[in-house]
Parts: sequence; structure tokens; C-alpha cells
Amino acid sequence: MKLGGLFARTPICASALGALALLSVPALAQYIPVVGSQNTVTADPTVPRPRGKACVVQLYSGVQFADFSAKNYSYTPPVGCPGPWEKVVFTADFNVTAGRQFDRTAQVFLGHVNLYYGTTPEPRSTLSPSWHVERDVTDYSALFKTTQSGEVDLGNLVNSTYTGVISGTATLEFYQGHHDADQARRDASVADAVYPLPNAAGGARGLFQTTDQLAETFTLPANVERAYLDVITQSQSNDEFWYSCVPNDVASELQSCGATGFREAEISVDGQPAGVAPVYPWIYTGGIDPYLWEPIPGVQTLNFVPYRIDLTPFAGSLSNGMPHTIAVSVFNADSYFLATATLLVFQDHNSSQVTGAVTANTIGAAPTPSVVENLQTDTAGDVTGSVSVTSARAFHVAGYVRTSHGRVDTDVHQQVNFSNVQNFTINATHYDQDIAQNTSVESRTITRNGPQFFSTLQTFQYPLTLNISEVFASDGSLSLQTTARQQFKYDVLEPFFVSTVENEVSSTDTLQFDSSFNLTGHSGQRSSQRYKYLDSRGADYSCELAAQNNILTAVSDGCAGQK
Repeated sequence: MKLGGLFARTPICASALGALALLSVPALAQYIPVVGSQNTVTADPTVPRPRGKACVVQLYSGVQFADFSAKNYSYTPPVGCPGPWEKVVFTADFNVTAGRQFDRTAQVFLGHVNLYYGTTPEPRSTLSPSWHVERDVTDYSALFKTTQSGEVDLGNLVNSTYTGVISGTATLEFYQGHHDADQARRDASVADAVYPLPNAAGGARGLFQTTDQLAETFTLPANVERAYLDVITQSQSNDEFWYSCVPNDVASELQSCGATGFREAEISVDGQPAGVAPVYPWIYTGGIDPYLWEPIPGVQTLNFVPYRIDLTPFAGSLSNGMPHTIAVSVFNADSYFLATATLLVFQDHNSSQVTGAVTANTIGAAPTPSVVENLQTDTAGDVTGSVSVTSARAFHVAGYVRTSHGRVDTDVHQQVNFSNVQNFTINATHYDQDIAQNTSVESRTITRNGPQFFSTLQTFQYPLTLNISEVFASDGSLSLQTTARQQFKYDVLEPFFVSTVENEVSSTDTLQFDSSFNLTGHSGQRSSQRYKYLDSRGADYSCELAAQNNILTAVSDGCAGQK
């Protein structure tokens, strides 16, 4: 039985993200995990702060989300706290009242630029979750220099059945710069200009098929030296469980969604392929089995991490004074994805005009995934076997700019590998679907400025395993056991700096249903999260959480908020 089929008949298991475009945010309260608590908790670290007192600007406070209208707010730069800022941190605190409610998507924008993207926990009749999230938005400092309006999109259906009301408060914390040895490095990481996609109210844009695009046209400064695009593509509706989908020709036989288990975001500049953004397999708190994610949600479920594309090889072309179109699409989108992106531009401050060109570009217009079907159906209609889809892309994009400090050449080499293998056993008493998926990215950027030569290496891995087993009894009742392991791994190697991130959530639970598909109970719930961060500047964070029967049972030393 497919994921969506069971969920459609049992609303307690359904994730409403597909039917409705929704939203949620994280913030400023002190976050301390408490053993014995059922409240939502993550092992994620808070954003490190500089020494000294922050200048705090409240974006909105105590706003209730009980419908699908956007909530607008006004922003004014911090008084008496001029930039440049050493760090700017977005924070938000949210809660949802006890009752019944789906998970919801949360988006916060300022001047149409996305500051936060995530989803919300689901409440219970005796559980009113509260949660905290934050994001380092120092790169976006140029955005915070002017008075402007903001928008929070957190659609939430509230009626006699779905009673949970979500409330939230959000701030920006500004830390003034200290003129120490690292200030030049920090200043170099802050964009001179920030541009939103979409550049309009209404939140992220829906992409319903491969040919749909989130596209904006900009006339940029004439002295662009570097450019990057931060991308988020969030699966919804038919695409919510895209990692469980199969080829169209066997979708009916396997009772599953189609278009295969492969999705990928494609980036273009003026119609020319410019980059690839893998789609992270986020699982929301209503996904598959809601008890899997209480109290520990999946990796990044509450706070998505954007994927950054290096568009620097196009900087010379972008500086020619002509309009340029930046676009995002999702290969194999099958109704649908939400997409938002932010263009960050870094200028040559000692030149009013730079020139340059793209010198190489081997990115194909689209991936060419390989599909293998190995299924057997016997005379009784029982199905066993596997389906798989793989994709392997290797390309490089190169370009140069003539700047006030000479010619700068940038060469981006990237290898993107994807694999999704699903094994099925389908008969009168069982529906088993075992999914093993991984995305790996190796991205090397080589920069030359005269005799100077710099090389940076970034690697990503997104492993996901899901073992789903439905067992049907002779009386028509059934049990659904799910075991999930989800990871995010990110390593950076650059001149004078090395860092590594590992974030892993493992969960298991079994749901019981009667013959009318009414949920009668669940058992065997266990979950854990392990988050590790280490870098060559001395940062060392490690936190492990464990839960059983939806209660937090263990918190390791060193977790955020621990003394």
C-alpha cells in the first residue's frame, strides 16, 4: 500500500503540506532540552554570538496564525547601532495550542527576501508544542540597512476539527563589529546587495512540473565581482514523499506515486544552465507516522538550510548593464514543489565597471537519470523485486572578471551523484517498501588572482533509509511499522579553514489500525538525534538526544542550553 493511500484514509497520519501552502518559524527563548518532557526538541546548536550586548529589533510579537492570510510587519533598522555588524541573527519562538492540527509550512520574508523557512510540529489533545529556531543572516546585512515591510506566510486551517492555533514572535539581533584580526574576513562574507526570488508578496512560488520556473529578471550593478544563489525547494502534495515514488509504468502496480524517486533543482542564468541544487529529503512531523517525530523531529524539519550555488563564473556577464534572468526549476516535479531563492551580489568597491565572460560551461540542460526495474508478479498477483533510479553529473563552469585588483578567474568543478533503490514485497498479508537513498555532492572552486591561487572544497551527503512494513490481519486490521534514518553531512576545506557537520535522526514506531482504518494505538516508539560540528577555529559542538514512548529520555553534555 502506498504512503499516500493509507494517509488519505487516516487523517491523523496525513501531512497537510501538499494540499495547502503553509508556514512556520524559530526564535529567541533560551532553549533547554528537559528529560521527561514531551515537548518538541532538537539537538541543533544555536547560532554562536559575539561577546557584547545585541541591539534587538522585534519583527513581530504574539502573532496568531489561524487562517491563510499573510501577516505583515514593519521593519526599521536598529537605532544607535549602525553597521557594519559583526553578526546578525534571526530568531523566532513559536507554539501551537493543544488539539488537532496538521504540520504547516512557515516562511518569513523581509523585502521579499526569505529569512526563514521551516515546518511546524503537530499538537495532541494533551500536548501544546513550543519550539525555537534561529538563523545566521549576517550575509544578508545589506537588506537590514533600510526601513521596509516584511511578510510572514504561515497558513493554518482552524475550525471545529482542526483546533490548533499557532502563535509566534520573531526578532533580529545585531552585534556591532569589533576591529580585530578577523574583521576583514567577516566583511568579505557580507553581500553588497541582496535580491529575492520571487520578488513579490505571497511567499515561495509553486512549481508543478519540470518546465515550470521560479524566474526573476534583474539589472545588477556594473561592478559585480562574485555572486551566489541560496535555494530552497520544498516538496508538497504529490511530491511530498518524492523519495518513495517509482517509474510511471509501475506506479499503479506498486500503489505509489510516479515520476521516479529522483528530483533535482536546476539553476539557469539567461536560459543557460548555471548550477544544480540537490533536493534535501525533508520529512515533516505529519509524515508517514507522526509519532516518529515526537518529541524529536526529522533533520532540519523545523529549520531548512538553503543550498548555495556559486554563480561567480557569470559575474562578468552580469555586470554588463543589461537585464538578466535567474531561474530555478525542479526536474521531475509532479505537482508540486515550493521554491524560493536569494541572489547575493558582491561588488568591486574600487571600480565602477568590471568586465568579463563565461569561458567554459559543461552543465547539461537536464540530467539523464538511469532507471532499472526488476519486479516479478506471480499468478496470484503478488509482487516482489526492486526499482531503482540513479543520476551522475560531472561538470565545470569557468569565468573571469577584470577588476580593480586585476583579472580574477573562477572555475567551479562539481560532481553530483544520486541513487534511490526501493525493494518491494506486496501480497495479501504484507506491503513492504524498503528505501535506500543517497545524494552526494563534491564541489571544488578554484580562484586565481594574478599569482594568488585559492582552492575550496565542499562535500555534501544526504543519506536516507526508510523501512515501511504493513501487515494485514485476517479480521481486516493492520499494523504499520516504520524505521527511518535521515542524515545531513557537510564538510568544508578551504585556505586556513576546515569544518564538518553531521546531523542524524533515527526513529521507529508501529501504528495499529482497525478494519475501518481508524487508528487504535501505536507501540515501540524510539528516536534519537546526534549533531556534531567541528572547525579549525576551535568550535566544537556535540549533542545527542534520545526518546522513548514520545518522551525525552537522555540529553548528552554539551547540548545547547546545557550548563
